[in-house]
Amino acid sequence: MGNLIKVLGKDFENCPHFFLDFENAQPTEAETAVWNQVSAVLEEAQGILAELQSYTGAGQEIREAIQNPTDLPLQEKAWNAVCPLVVKLKRFYEFSLRLENALRSLLEALTSPPYAPTQHLEREQALAKQFAEILHFTLSFDELKMTNPAIQNDFSYYRRTISRNRINNLQLDAESEVNNEMANRMSLFYAEATPMLKTLSNATTKFVSENKTLPIEDTTDCLSTMACVCRVMLETPEYRSRFTSTETLLFCMRVMVGVIILYDHVHPVGAFAKTSKIDMKGCIKVLKDQPSNSTEGLLNALRYTTRHLNDDTTSKQETEIWLSASLHLAFPSSSWTHDGDSRVIESLGTLSDLDWYCLGPGQWT
Repeated sequence: MGNLIKVLGKDFENCPHFFLDFENAQPTEAETAVWNQVSAVLEEAQGILAELQSYTGAGQEIREAIQNPTDLPLQEKAWNAVCPLVVKLKRFYEFSLRLENALRSLLEALTSPPYAPTQHLEREQALAKQFAEILHFTLSFDELKMTNPAIQNDFSYYRRTISRNRINNLQLDAESEVNNEMANRMSLFYAEATPMLKTLSNATTKFVSENKTLPIEDTTDCLSTMACVCRVMLETPEYRSRFTSTETLLFCMRVMVGVIILYDHVHPVGAFAKTSKIDMKGCIKVLKDQPSNSTEGLLNALRYTTRHLNDDTTSKQETEIWLSASLHLAFPSSSWTHDGDSRVIESLGTLSDLDWYCLGPGQWT
């Protein structure tokens, strides 16, 4: 089947296995219409990431303005520094809306009758690749956003200034670019720890709820199959070696995490239940086995943006895996043991970054 090759020699229950060539898949004639539509959106993605990566904010100007509230030149300097940044943040937000529409087009193509989701992924490799590229962009964007507090600081200052001037019956030119309604929507977007992922999760949930005649399994099976594909490629050396770039490995990890989160938001009982078609233990192990600097953000995305991690249907074993993964990131050279309901820890140090909420009451003492 072209660049999508069945992975042999693996027998994980309820998990179809494919090798998806993320580097070379090209659209067939049947895929061209949707591929062109999505490609027009994805062409902007790298530029968005580059702008976000270089985003430095107006922190100095804002501090000086706040410390000297009666100094009008400093107030004007801060305002002039913030306004073009807010216009840039508006562009990021508007791109998220276009990305949402692109995702919907891909979901329609990859889940439509008469083919099953697995058949779609085999037949429409270029669309599967674009789906993966959207997820890769999404997690890349959110990782950059989470590590840049200037974004919310700048936008908060902008909104405070707008409100203050509205009270004083002053109209600022920047309001024509970002009016109050737009500012409210942007505020909700940037208040999320992972705004792009939240957008895609909501879009996927909405897609399922609006398509009443489409079995929910068609969407969740598409996601679980993609997660399986990525996991098998990451954990199998002979398939890892097929990629010509080490960046593709990080790409696979991000895609795997992205589809797990989407699955967990759409599926009634989520990705962590025993009935899940995603091998969560295997996926977490794959992430834990990678260098921590490339996976910490991905594990955090799973912990903070999934819905069902703390459900009663999540097994105790899964929470133990989460603890093991968290301790591995905090202390990669340490040995951790677990015996019954006790945890033996030689030295905890500062564990502020660990998700202790993942541990149910009474599970650990």
